[in-house]
Amino acid sequence: MIPQDKAPKIREVVVANDPTNHGALVGHVDASRFPIGGPDGVGHISPGPNPYDLLSASLAACTAMTVRFQARRQKLPLKRVEVGVSFHHSAQGERGSFERTLVLEGELDAQQRAFLLEAANLCPVGEILGISADIHTRADATTSGRNASTQASYEDELAELQIPYIDPD
Repeated sequence: MIPQDKAPKIREVVVANDPTNHGALVGHVDASRFPIGGPDGVGHISPGPNPYDLLSASLAACTAMTVRFQARRQKLPLKRVEVGVSFHHSAQGERGSFERTLVLEGELDAQQRAFLLEAANLCPVGEILGISADIHTRADATTSGRNASTQASYEDELAELQIPYIDPD
């Protein structure tokens, strides 16, 4: 028997439809609630991050935490980290990819910046996602100001996938 303090920690995320909100999906983690965007099953598009956004957010959050941890551990003068992540579908049978951009602010020299860019690859979520998708990381000297008009929609992404017998909802 595994001692209680050595047992694996489990944190469950629950996603369920909300009948009080036209059946929109809502994610639950402990006391936190957040909307899940995408097709609602009755012809509407629910607002909120879609499943690909949530995957990208997980990778971005884990990367930011890993970079901050390594900066603290090495006593580097990192003042702020910003991580932008986007997911790109591939042709059927090929690997998808994540594009990850890091903005590192602080009085960091080139060697320290290179170290933190490499530290981004130690992110545990990235290691898991990297099993079935490529992750490309680059530095960016500016903060994000993504052009919303060039953003792909979840419905467009689903339409590109050739998955037989599956309704996008």
